[in-house]
Amino acid sequence: MHHLTGFETLARTHRGFILDLWGVIHDGVSAYPGAVDCLSRIRELGRPAVLLSNAPRRAHAAQAAMRAMGIADDLYTGILTSGEATHMALRDRPDRWFASLGRRMYHLGPERDANVFETLDLDVVAHPAEADFVLNTGPDDLAGPTEVADWESLLQSFRARGLPMVCANPDLEVIRGGVRLICAGALAQRYETIGGDVRWIGKPDPAIYTPVLAMLGTTEAETLAVGDSLRTDIAGAKSRNIPSCWVLGGIHEAELGGNPARIEAAAREMGLAPKAVLPRFVW
Repeated sequence: MHHLTGFETLARTHRGFILDLWGVIHDGVSAYPGAVDCLSRIRELGRPAVLLSNAPRRAHAAQAAMRAMGIADDLYTGILTSGEATHMALRDRPDRWFASLGRRMYHLGPERDANVFETLDLDVVAHPAEADFVLNTGPDDLAGPTEVADWESLLQSFRARGLPMVCANPDLEVIRGGVRLICAGALAQRYETIGGDVRWIGKPDPAIYTPVLAMLGTTEAETLAVGDSLRTDIAGAKSRNIPSCWVLGGIHEAELGGNPARIEAAAREMGLAPKAVLPRFVW
């Protein structure tokens, strides 16, 4: 594991990049210092870069938010969000599990995530008793409760009816503007604990990397995945034998700081060995 201070060496030794958004490029409020410059330098090298995010919203919505932060569309080659992948799965019903869901959906999430099911042939219901399944895009990180326990009664009501759950964001937590908040994955994890049936869409599922590699036009060995989460970004890359770079400025920063021994121990404990570690996504 190489402890680096900038991305330049890695940029020059790989042909394509899979870049996480939240925790690497921005914090949900603004772009991290140096991140836009780093994207520009990758573009100048002529290397393709695809943004792969567990954000529970459509790609166009994620792009609009990035534009507002000063992250222009031409700084990257393509984008895939777990919300976009969820939209396609609910639309296409690609396997028996999705085909059996039914059409009456209860949305656990804020109204701004409704774009995940926009244009789909679904009936959005107001109460779990009316639903065939649950779409979980997570608590409202701007206004909702911030502890999993706050959602226990609702999760128990889903379980009592045996409702399957689609989790459109496998992340357990995120740092938004310096504040740690729970995500859809934390609720899905609790739902599984009480016996609920969950389908997770996004990293670390190896399937999410197939369309991304197609967008890049590179092989696994030629590609570098960059992310801040061991559980999703680094583990997901490992599931497809893609080399990875772990950025410490996201969810693990407060826990590990800049201590090399603690950093390497944390990765080993999860059976992971990222190729390199960076404090921030800077050139």
